[in-house]
Amino acid sequence: MNDSATRVPATLIEGLTAPQREAVLHRDGPLLVLAAAGSGKTRVITRRAAALVLAADAPIEVLAMTFTNKAADEMSQRLAALGVDASVTACTFHSFGARLLRVYAAAAGLEPNFTILDRDDRRKTVADAVESAGLSLTHLPAAAVEQHISRAKNAMIGVDAFAASAGDFQHDQIARVYRVYEARLAECNALDFDDLLLRVARLLDEDHGLRDRLERRYPYVLVDEYQDTNAAQYRIARLLTRSRRNLCATGDPDQSIYAWRGADLGNILSFERDFPDARVVRLEQNYRSSKRILAAAAAVIAASRARPDKALWTHNSDGDPVRVVEHDDASDEADWIAEDVAARVAADARPCDIAILYRMNAQSRAIEEALLRAGVAYQIARGVEFYARKEIKDVLAYLRLLLNLRDEQALLRAINTPARGIGGTTLQRLEVEARARGVSLAAFVLAEDSDFTPVGRAAARVRDFAALMRSLSDLADASPSHGVDQVLRRTGLAALYLGEDREDASAADNVRELQSAAADFERRRPAATLRDWLEYASLVGDVDALRDEAGCVTLMTLHAVKGLEFPEVYIAGLEDGVLPLRRETPGSFQTDEEEERRLFFVGMTRAMQRLTITWAKHRMLQGRSERRNRSPFLADLPRDRADWIRVAAADAGSRPDFGNLPPDVAHWSVGTIVREPRLGLGRIDALARFGRHTNVTVTFRDGVRRTLILEFADLTRVDPYDLGDAGYEE
Repeated sequence: MNDSATRVPATLIEGLTAPQREAVLHRDGPLLVLAAAGSGKTRVITRRAAALVLAADAPIEVLAMTFTNKAADEMSQRLAALGVDASVTACTFHSFGARLLRVYAAAAGLEPNFTILDRDDRRKTVADAVESAGLSLTHLPAAAVEQHISRAKNAMIGVDAFAASAGDFQHDQIARVYRVYEARLAECNALDFDDLLLRVARLLDEDHGLRDRLERRYPYVLVDEYQDTNAAQYRIARLLTRSRRNLCATGDPDQSIYAWRGADLGNILSFERDFPDARVVRLEQNYRSSKRILAAAAAVIAASRARPDKALWTHNSDGDPVRVVEHDDASDEADWIAEDVAARVAADARPCDIAILYRMNAQSRAIEEALLRAGVAYQIARGVEFYARKEIKDVLAYLRLLLNLRDEQALLRAINTPARGIGGTTLQRLEVEARARGVSLAAFVLAEDSDFTPVGRAAARVRDFAALMRSLSDLADASPSHGVDQVLRRTGLAALYLGEDREDASAADNVRELQSAAADFERRRPAATLRDWLEYASLVGDVDALRDEAGCVTLMTLHAVKGLEFPEVYIAGLEDGVLPLRRETPGSFQTDEEEERRLFFVGMTRAMQRLTITWAKHRMLQGRSERRNRSPFLADLPRDRADWIRVAAADAGSRPDFGNLPPDVAHWSVGTIVREPRLGLGRIDALARFGRHTNVTVTFRDGVRRTLILEFADLTRVDPYDLGDAGYEE
């Protein structure tokens, strides 16, 4: 054992396997940790970060970069428990980029109070750029253009390079829009999400002095989920470790699911080529899933073409068979899932232990409605959508504008909310004046010396608004809770959304939730300012809004569930065309079937104890009901590891008559002894009818507990007297 390893507290490596210990204790030089699903990766990289700090000859800082705020927060909490949180910067790539660009704004050609556009405002800016370039949104939709620009930035392709690259007529049109879009961002002192990576990669590439300072500050860099890095993230990681080469990359090629946003699987597959002397540690033991679930998942991913050899294994119990349930249509599927979940809850499962996953957000509507009918409370992992609600965007617009008086999208939302009599015609005239002066609309409206004569009687109202915004600018360094409260009160938003005359109670609840979010951020970071919180809010992801509420089932997409785990998981919509998703829209990004397979694998390996997979022979998508074939991925499931269930549709307009139930079911109750051919004798713990099905929960004599659909379960009632003197307890 080397000297540094002897300085690592024994408690830090206690309970680790040999490969985990090797990864934690590795000191200098490149390290690749190939961590299979559920292999304790977070535990390993957190303890590695702590070990580096504790074994150092002098105080050092370690930089650990993740892909979600939730993962970064979890790492920070674990590091705090280990006593080294102040020595490790745990953050996402994007939050690291935002911090760096604010501190070194001048070197990056920015002003430090730049705005980070959210998804909605980014699309509006793209749409504006399309029209300003003299093109039609009908023939060049903003969403498609936005996707092309995003992919270019993630690949580190700037405006000039994009325009110079060989392309067709549409490519040339997008290049024109890209140039106008970038000019608009500069005019408004704004960045989009992708700029937080592209600008940092360029800055580190060009400013050698800054790069050297950062490498001295962070002698060790850890990158989580390395398989999901795009070209800019890859470049940032390599530049930060250029001299010392102390890069620890952790990830799993089997879980690379973000090619649509520029992730390059080749980054992790070529790590050993990039670093021929790298130490490679394989974490293959799964601590999360049962043997049956892991075997099913392993069989699915084994059919993947581009993956290194890797054995997945676990010491966990066999667990329940994976259920594959076929339905006639998506409504039946949703009802069945809701009823099955309700039965599980009735059988004492905790709702927070249950997750329902799907490929597309559009699938959630039917499931939500079915859960409501079944009386099952749920939450949806759509943190981004909370911040996209009108009332929330209204509040955030004022906050963004007081921090950056050139933010045009924020001004357009705030200037007439609450209504001030500043209508569309007035804004059009103001924009003409702004363009004539070569400045953004916001910069023109909020400047103290602007002449508003062209807008006539509305001039006084515009001046009053401008004075209000300038007066709010002193809140930039206020605490988050104070800043939000003051903005609500001084702008009239409190009266609009929280006053006695409010029209929408849900909007009031959302605004109060925003206040709570600011206060919660302040509690966790006492020194934080309004500026800090707004930056955090601008980088929120879907899973960041999830709460550990015992009373709620969780709904989310397969992409959003990455990094999470649940005792019970349902994956809906295993049909060809849904998973794997096949897009047929001209010009859209075509999904890679190999990546879709990895996405299914990610969903399967979130399950700890029970996994249910459903599909429907008919599904309504984009207003059309189409016949579906089951997903080709299901053909890879081992037949002996799954229960294949066919649920027949109910008669139209009526509920089933339960004609398939055992004839003496009326005499069944809690405590009734039953027999199942494979599982033997059992005792009923719960029996309940939910819509189309009757669910029965049985504890068998060997201790295994199952919830079965009575219409399809092969159960027979057993008279206790037939068991003889020994009885059931034998």
